[in-house]
Amino acid sequence: MSNSGSSRRTLLQAGAGLGLAASVPATARAQTAPARGGDPLRVGILTDLSGPFAGAGSVPLFQGGELAIALFNERGGVDGRPVVGVSADSQSKADVAINEAERLLGQEKLEVVTGIYSSAHAVPLSGRFEAQKKIMWITSAIATAVLKDKHFQYVFRPTVHSDQYAEGTVSVVAEQAQKKLGMPPEKVKLACIYEDGPYGTGVSGAIEANAKKRNMPLVLKEAYSATTPDLSTLVTKLRRERPDIVYQVGYNPDITLFLRQARSGGLRFRMLFGHGAGWSQIDKLWDTFGKDIEFMCNADPAATQMLDWSKLQPGVADLAKTFVEKYSAKHQVRDLPPHASMGFNNTWIFLEHVLKPAVRKTGGMSADALREAALQVDIPLGGTIQGYGVKFNPPEDVMAGQNARSICVVMQFENAKSHVIWPSQIGREPVMPLPPENPYALKS
Repeated sequence: MSNSGSSRRTLLQAGAGLGLAASVPATARAQTAPARGGDPLRVGILTDLSGPFAGAGSVPLFQGGELAIALFNERGGVDGRPVVGVSADSQSKADVAINEAERLLGQEKLEVVTGIYSSAHAVPLSGRFEAQKKIMWITSAIATAVLKDKHFQYVFRPTVHSDQYAEGTVSVVAEQAQKKLGMPPEKVKLACIYEDGPYGTGVSGAIEANAKKRNMPLVLKEAYSATTPDLSTLVTKLRRERPDIVYQVGYNPDITLFLRQARSGGLRFRMLFGHGAGWSQIDKLWDTFGKDIEFMCNADPAATQMLDWSKLQPGVADLAKTFVEKYSAKHQVRDLPPHASMGFNNTWIFLEHVLKPAVRKTGGMSADALREAALQVDIPLGGTIQGYGVKFNPPEDVMAGQNARSICVVMQFENAKSHVIWPSQIGREPVMPLPPENPYALKS
């Protein structure tokens, strides 16, 4: 990535009504050329509204994007032209995602599709969008493999990538080991279990690389299917290896299954770190496990309410406040999940900083006009509601289409809310290890 560690820390110090389900008929004219004044601007939204991914963050991702379009239109759209969302449900299945994408591009004749929750969907979809020279605007799927060495020209990802998750969760242990665990980092035993798709594989590979760089022993690294009905064998392996830290990379049902079987199987550890997806759905986790997950940790882009809005760029605090108020009024939650901020923020970046200038320049929203506008985006640190800036790597870059200014944080659960603990400059003092009353705590 082109952003430096110092710029990331600077940023984090600074950042301490319309329904979309109804699709426009397939016979509607594609917006591929300058259109008459007032014609709607049609944008695809492809997410998982059913299946296991729905409960792992895809629904709040959709809701955040939905709210971004509603607010954008409320504020006048593009000089009076409203955005119309054409939604599709991937049903948590890669083949359905491919079919729905083909429908949106073919029958609906769209130039851009936003959303894409799962990396398992993003990997096969990205090549198809590139081949058809249509814009794929990823608001969630984080696997590095989606973009690395592909040199795509029509695929853009304003959010973080999987290597950044591992940088956070391994770094926080390395930085706190001596103080909190009473041992040097190279003596802390790590274990990583992960779903075997691009998402889990990407994060686990980065965990292994970050651990190796710090001479921290990874005593177990093992994949499993996210749809497996039984993880007891994996729990037994973990018990045998006795790791101090467990890194888990999963979606939703597999997280629940692991925690239940880990407790019943007697697995104990000093700390557990999740990596986005279902781990970011604090309300669902709390409803299921209550205080059992107190002080467990998770990595993801920061939900906007975690940041100090007064330190963001001018106007961003007002946007963040409006988002939180509107989302909270419509969706009753204890703590807004990071995926809601991701859906809103990354959709807003597209609408305000890509779609609007492209339409104003060309009169329409062809994929090429959108692509040119995306490559011109230059948002400074603190310029979005999640705190990061936006500058996309050019096609010749090894991570072409990736936002080089994206940032991931590590958060810790306390009283059914998430609080930033890394980077340490803007985070709370972490609670580590798990307190002895926690049922998963390793007793000394």
